[in-house]
Amino acid sequence: MRKLIGDKQFYRMVLLVAVPIMIQNGITNFVGLLDNIMVGQVGTAQMSGVAIVNQLMFVFNLCVFGAISGAGIFGAQFYGSGNDQGLRDTFRFKVLVCILLLALGILIFLAFGESLIRLYINTDADPLEAARTLASGKEYLQIMLVGFLPFTIAQMYASTLRETGETFKPMQAGLLAVVINVILNYILIFGKFGFPVMGVQGAALATVISRFAEGAFVLIWTHCHPKQNRFVVGAYRSFRIPMHLVKQIIRKGMPLLVNEALWSVGVAVLMQCYSVRGLTVVAGLNISNTITNIFNVVFIAMGSAVAIIVGQLLGAGKLREAKETAGKLIFFSVACCVVIGLVMALCSPFFPKLYNTTEEVRSLAQKLIVIAALYMPMHAFMHAAYFTLRSGGKTLITFIFDSFYMWMVSIPLAYCLSRFTGMSILWMYLCCQMIDIFKCILGFVLVRKGAWLQNIVVDHNVCE
Repeated sequence: MRKLIGDKQFYRMVLLVAVPIMIQNGITNFVGLLDNIMVGQVGTAQMSGVAIVNQLMFVFNLCVFGAISGAGIFGAQFYGSGNDQGLRDTFRFKVLVCILLLALGILIFLAFGESLIRLYINTDADPLEAARTLASGKEYLQIMLVGFLPFTIAQMYASTLRETGETFKPMQAGLLAVVINVILNYILIFGKFGFPVMGVQGAALATVISRFAEGAFVLIWTHCHPKQNRFVVGAYRSFRIPMHLVKQIIRKGMPLLVNEALWSVGVAVLMQCYSVRGLTVVAGLNISNTITNIFNVVFIAMGSAVAIIVGQLLGAGKLREAKETAGKLIFFSVACCVVIGLVMALCSPFFPKLYNTTEEVRSLAQKLIVIAALYMPMHAFMHAAYFTLRSGGKTLITFIFDSFYMWMVSIPLAYCLSRFTGMSILWMYLCCQMIDIFKCILGFVLVRKGAWLQNIVVDHNVCE
C-alpha cells in the first residue's frame, strides 16, 4: 500500500500538472452546462437536437485528439530527453495530419449531416417534436462546422505545450473562450442588447467565436515566446520530417487514431441504442452526460498527468521511477473519484431542476446521474490505465483495451438489449456500465505486467 502513496513533493508535482488541465476542462464543461440550460429554455426539442449534433461532433473531436496523441507520445519523450528538433518534427506531423482530418470532417458532415441526425430520432416519436429536433440539429451543425478550424489549431498547439509541461497557457486560452462563450450565449440565444433572438443558431455562433478566440490565443502566445517554446522556431520553414520518425509515429500513432475514431463512433452508437427508447431518453441522457462531464474532469486531468509525467520519465530513461509513479497516479486518481462520485450522487436530485423540461425527463436524468456516479472510480482506473499503457508507446495494446473491447463487448450488449428486450433504459444503462468491470481487470493485468516500460525515442536521439 505504501508504494501507492507519494510524498508531499510528488503530489505537488502532480497537482501543478493536473490542476490547470482540471480547471480548463472544468470551466469548459461548466459552460457546456450553461449552454445546455440556455438552449433548454428554448425547448426540449431544441436541446435534443443540439445534443445529437454534439454527440456526432464528438467523433471528429476525438479523431483529432487521437491523431495528435500519436505524435504526442514522442513529443513528451523528446522533451524529457532534451531533443528540441524531435519535438519540432512531431509538431509538424500534427499540423499535416490535422489539415487532412479537417477537410475530411467537413466533407462528411456536409454530405451526411442530416442523415446522421435522423439516426437518433425514433420513428415512433411525435412527428412535430421529431421535426423540431431535426431542424434544430441541422441549424446548429451548419454553423458549428466553421468552428472545426480554430478547434484543430487550438488542439495542435495546446497539446504540444502540455507535452513540455506548459499547462497554464492552454488553461488561460480555455478561460478566455469560456468567458466569451457565456456572454455571447446570453446575448445571441435570447436576443439581448438589441440583438435578434437566435436560439439554437445563437448558441452555435457563440461557440464558434469562442473557439476562434481560443485558437488565436495559443497560436499568438506560442509564437511570441520562441525562447520558451523552441519547437516553433522554424517550424513552418519546411515540413520535412525524418522518414524514420514518420514511420515510427504512424506505427505507434495509427492505432491511437483508429482507436479514438472507433471509440468515439462507439459512444455515438451506444447513444443511438439508448435513443431507441424515445426522445425522452435522449433528453435525459443529455442532461446526465452534461452534468457527469463536469465531475469527470478530475480523472480526465489525471489521465493527462499520467501521459505527461510518465512519458517524460520514460524519455529520460528512468523506467523504474516511471513504473512507481504510474502506480501512485492511478491510485490517486481512483481515490479522488471515490469522493467525487459520492458528491455527485448526493447532488443528483438538484441538477435536473436547472432545466426547463418535463418532470419525466428530470426524474430519468437524476437516476442516470446516480448510476454514472457509482461507476466513476471504475472509469477513473480505466482512464489512468489507458494513458499509462499509451505513455510507453503500446498503442496496439491500448487499441485492444479501449475500442476493441467497446465494439466486441459493450456495443453488442447494448444493441441486443435495445432491440431484442423490453428492458428499461435504466437497467440497460446499468448493464452497459457493469460490463466494464472486465475491462478494469484487463487494465490491471496489462499495467502490472510492465510491458509498456520503454523509451521509444532513444534511437532518434542518437540519430540527432
